[in-house]
Amino acid sequence: MENACSIASNSCFSSSIFRLKTAAGLPSSPAELPFGKKPRRSFAIKAVLNAASINSSVINEADSEVVSVEPVYEPTPRNRPLRTPHSGYHFDGTARSFFEGWYFKVSIPECRQSFCFMYSVENPSFRKKLSILEQAQYGLRSTGVGAQILGADDKYICQYTEESHNFWGNRDELMLGNTFTLQKNMQPPKKEIPPQEFNQRVLEGFQATPIWHQGFIRDDGRTDYAETVKTARWSYSTRPVYGWGNVASKQKSTAGWLAAFPVFEPHWQICMAGGLSTGWIEWDDKRYEFTNAPSYSEKNWGGGFPRKWFWVQCNVFEGADGEVALTAGGGLRQLPGLSETFENAALIGVHYGGVFYEFAPWTGGVSWEIAPWGHWCISAKSETHAVELEATTKDPGTALRAPTTEAGLAPACRDTCYGHLRLRIWERRYDGTEGKVILDVTSKMAALEVGGGPWFTSWKGKTQAPEILNRVVGLPVDVEGIFGLAPFLKPPGL
Repeated sequence: MENACSIASNSCFSSSIFRLKTAAGLPSSPAELPFGKKPRRSFAIKAVLNAASINSSVINEADSEVVSVEPVYEPTPRNRPLRTPHSGYHFDGTARSFFEGWYFKVSIPECRQSFCFMYSVENPSFRKKLSILEQAQYGLRSTGVGAQILGADDKYICQYTEESHNFWGNRDELMLGNTFTLQKNMQPPKKEIPPQEFNQRVLEGFQATPIWHQGFIRDDGRTDYAETVKTARWSYSTRPVYGWGNVASKQKSTAGWLAAFPVFEPHWQICMAGGLSTGWIEWDDKRYEFTNAPSYSEKNWGGGFPRKWFWVQCNVFEGADGEVALTAGGGLRQLPGLSETFENAALIGVHYGGVFYEFAPWTGGVSWEIAPWGHWCISAKSETHAVELEATTKDPGTALRAPTTEAGLAPACRDTCYGHLRLRIWERRYDGTEGKVILDVTSKMAALEVGGGPWFTSWKGKTQAPEILNRVVGLPVDVEGIFGLAPFLKPPGL
């Protein structure tokens, strides 16, 4: 597998945009990917640093032909491999407070840049801002659809509308889209459509599936706290490598089988722990082209975000043979009931060599110490393995928006994609001491986040759920199989 990146300024290189070599065809199934050996990479970079100074560098494999990178569209297949539970849209049609959010990330190691796409829909029962009568009946509710991107150099773009009548989501699969502005005399899409048709019908908007992602958005001018770009356009295809579980097994619900029910909200599902993406992203006047770039996707849904949370994610590592994918996160979430009772919840998931290493409250517990900004230290153990990760950053980070119950889509967290990280996994001997080291790798491209609050001091915590609850959540219940016997009872999104 190759990984390629090209950056070209549309204004300065209009007559001689650098083209790069596309990769050979990817394997037709995840099982054919070379988990046991390091992917072969070749790449080319050409960048405009600023309007007055051009710095060009070219690194290319000997005797390689350079051609344009163009992603190939394929419709989302039914019963695709590596589909995780909760891939679909969870809105049940009721008027309860509800949001759903999606996150897609592409990392380009050769230029140490990442692009994080974030979409959200709030209270879709109300297709536009609530009337005075509706506010009297249901209380204050935020509505609408947001599209955010944290991109190259931690710059930012956001487009938002209070209306959601042009949003669509598939209840059975990771497929969604929204139209902010239509092309003249066109109707908004309500399902996945081929990219050419999308461009004919949608002037500003997006569509995303497990294997295809495209769109164009324009910054709406509401952000005065971060450096922004005016426009972003993208088109890329993705081949999933890891879902959430062993590659050869049925994929898992990230938060356990109880995530099928509206308890312990918000819920969290990693949809694709690791993939390989090919295509391009236009970021203002720069165009980034990439082949087999590491990629990732996840989602949240429920009544609202946790009171306080942290998150670490990385797909770009040094010192590993094959693809490695790390996701770790934790939060202070409210328990169901009338009283304001909160619990610590956290997990770490690592995919390596086709194997899923899961560390969660029901496998042995997770501990952490997270600074208000700049330092993340998380460890966990299961019966057979232990894991430890430490991440740091000197980057100031960028404030991102999240759906909040108090203020709608508002600044609520701080992120960077320039984290330094070390990850270690080892086998545990019978007496609990350290045995064979499975993985010891580092990265300079970790995505790091803290959110909610308050964050006056470092947060030291560990998962403390009652043992009986951990045992229940950790049971290998096949919820999809159960509802398969009575499909009419199956909750949306599962």
